[in-house]
Amino acid sequence: MQLQQKATYLVGTHVGISMRNGQGVSGKLCGVQGGEVYVLQYMYTSQFATFHYPFNQINDIYHYPNC
Repeated sequence: MQLQQKATYLVGTHVGISMRNGQGVSGKLCGVQGGEVYVLQYMYTSQFATFHYPFNQINDIYHYPNC
């Protein structure tokens, strides 16, 4: 499945994102727009922030498994 289609399918779920630079991020996938994914991530205490990552920096997106 193409990465953008996979991301669109996973909107609203918790995901882990493998970046091409070897790093990873996780959070709730809020949307896909303009060649980017928008992810709500936990920051500190009760603070959350939405970050956006371009598809050309993403290696793959994984759905969180059940507990």
